[in-house]
Amino acid sequence: MEMEQIKVGFMAVFSYLVACPRTREAILIDPGGNEEDLVERISRRELSLKYIVNTHGHGDHTCGNGKVKALTGARIIMHPMDDKLFNSPAGHQRAREWGFEPSPPADILVNDEESISVGDVSLRVIHTPGHSPGGICLIGNGNLFTGDTLFVGGVGRTDLPGSSASLFMKSIREKLMTLPPETIVWPGHDYGDYPSSTIGREIATNPWLS
Repeated sequence: MEMEQIKVGFMAVFSYLVACPRTREAILIDPGGNEEDLVERISRRELSLKYIVNTHGHGDHTCGNGKVKALTGARIIMHPMDDKLFNSPAGHQRAREWGFEPSPPADILVNDEESISVGDVSLRVIHTPGHSPGGICLIGNGNLFTGDTLFVGGVGRTDLPGSSASLFMKSIREKLMTLPPETIVWPGHDYGDYPSSTIGREIATNPWLS
């Protein structure tokens, strides 16, 4: 698996380009801005972008969906609960109020334990509701893409529409903290002292997990 972490947008969102070395097919996780730069990187590496995957539906993670899809033909993947919430008229209005371009509807809906594959690379979907109803993490080859569920030294907010603090901590305790400690954590924002971490390090040092 080839992977590149790319900081985009004005909210220090981490977007991830995941590719199969053999087929050159790729997945783009959370295109939260700088769409032309993302597409240029894909072209420069001679990749074929197959999917745009959103860890959740908030505008800072989905605002690039429409432009990247138009430029590459990639299909958008999201959990059905977030696709329904954030592609409603109210969801589009909220995105615009926050200064983001609303996303087109998802082309493919995925649920817990389903897989998203390109060539020899497969990412398993872990449904982690709490920050949003349809929040997901993606895991493959020992790499965990956590969106706004788990940060380096922190966790996501639970004071937004559709959030739930109780579901959020249940998701973290039961679905993330039980993963092997060497699992690499790739967060959705550049908020920590390092751009990545491990499950073991977060259990030991993240004050929200104690």
